Amino acid sequence: MMNFEFNSEQELIKKTVREFGQKEIAPVVRDIDDGKRIPDEIIKTLADIGLLGMTVSSDYGGAEADPVTVGIVAEELARADISCAIPTFFLVQAAWGQLLDKHGREAAKKDILPGVTKGRAFLGIAATESDVGSDLANMRTVAKKVENGYLINGQKMFISGIAEAVDQLPQGGGYVTLARTDPSRGTRGMSLFYIPLKGTKGITSTTFEDWGRRGISTGGFTLEDVQIPGDFLIGEQNRGFQLVMEGFDYARAIISVVCAGAAMSALEQAMEHLKQRRAFGQPIGRFEGIQFKLAEHWAKLDAMRLLGYKALWMFGKEQSEGAYSRFEVTRHCAEAKLLAPRFAFEAINDAIQWFGAFGYTLDCPLELALKGVRSYYWAEGTLEILKIIVARELLGKEYVAYR
Repeated sequence: MMNFEFNSEQELIKKTVREFGQKEIAPVVRDIDDGKRIPDEIIKTLADIGLLGMTVSSDYGGAEADPVTVGIVAEELARADISCAIPTFFLVQAAWGQLLDKHGREAAKKDILPGVTKGRAFLGIAATESDVGSDLANMRTVAKKVENGYLINGQKMFISGIAEAVDQLPQGGGYVTLARTDPSRGTRGMSLFYIPLKGTKGITSTTFEDWGRRGISTGGFTLEDVQIPGDFLIGEQNRGFQLVMEGFDYARAIISVVCAGAAMSALEQAMEHLKQRRAFGQPIGRFEGIQFKLAEHWAKLDAMRLLGYKALWMFGKEQSEGAYSRFEVTRHCAEAKLLAPRFAFEAINDAIQWFGAFGYTLDCPLELALKGVRSYYWAEGTLEILKIIVARELLGKEYVAYR
């Protein structure tokens, strides 16, 4: 029997995060975007109420939250911050914190995770390179085993949280980073490492000017003979590709409910306008040309949201019980993230249309949501690569065209 209800603890968390989001975040979303920075006091509060790195063990300050609960928090943060900056800050640390907690070495976890859960350090993912996105098999970053650790050279680009990890947070932060350890073996010769940015010799960072979701920075870093301790290897050597895909699955499922939260919030704001704005002697919400689009968008978002929670639920079941295969979970997470940004973008775009010329001004906040969800067309897997993943799982690996 399927159960579509959250349990009592999850309902309480949802209520708490919604109240916090509507009181402390929603009123300052424009300021966050204009200032290109999440205020320190918001980060501190997120940590104080146990939301940052909430997936990790209580030994390091986490809440050991299950994926559905993480989705609830992500959705509510997106409803408050429709620009998706704070949800992104939250979700990358939830997804990759879980992976580090599960596969990292004890010394590394003790060194890294308490700072994340206290909001004093950032944790992100670094896989993309300047000329390598979805085609990770051709990445160039290389890690060489040396005495007491690894020597890493390469470059990572289009990474979230660079300024937060280098300049904003007291302890800086770092990245779960994919690198080649045996270039002759393709994806079977990649390993996963934690690389701290702030104060690490040989690292040069840069930031980019995004046109949306500006409250969290984007940038990259270059590694020149960067030496890290052996304890910063995550999982087994040459098993990094498999591990990073696990993290991407989790992040993709979270992104799907973030898109739902931001888009539903935008539609709710638009619905208030439809009731107030009058044309030809009546509220424009009475016109079926608007009603039909509203109904279609809400139904799509509702379906997309449920698919996102199903993917999160399956991910949790696979992680805790082995109830599903890794590939089953991968497909459902890809499906959820494949639909979410596009459905959300289309809904927000029509909502802006209903505001008329006012919708094209910065006084109308919905452009923040439009630009925010647009970033997820690429983040954690492009829509094109997600289609390939879904088709691969439906038809079989022998039908992947590029092999």
